[in-house]
Amino acid sequence: MDLDKVKYWTELSDYDFDTADAMFRTGRWLYVGYMCHQCIEKIFKAYWSKKKVEPAPYSHNLINLAQSCGLGQLLSEEQRAFVGEMMPLNIEARYPSYKQIIGDSLSEDRCKELMQKTKELQQWVKTML
Repeated sequence: MDLDKVKYWTELSDYDFDTADAMFRTGRWLYVGYMCHQCIEKIFKAYWSKKKVEPAPYSHNLINLAQSCGLGQLLSEEQRAFVGEMMPLNIEARYPSYKQIIGDSLSEDRCKELMQKTKELQQWVKTML
């Protein structure tokens, strides 16, 4: 276990959540979703760093990250479903052809819900660090 890496990833996760909040306050719904994905990705990498000797992989696939470090088996059905919902908010949000589709699926209410669920999942993972 590398405590420095756990701290590093946890701090980045917190920063990304704060960024999601800033994007929420300015109505940038696409980037709320993107930053919530980043928050979860980094807290999963913090958990990875606690459980594994090798560095966290360069991957944005939340499902694979969770499964490969043992976190996937601990997720509830609701958490698994949420992680699945978050997957398209990373890669697709980066490409112009998908931005409109993803952006149209995100409203103020949907982003408020994403932020709440992101914070809950992040806090839950933190209890295991």
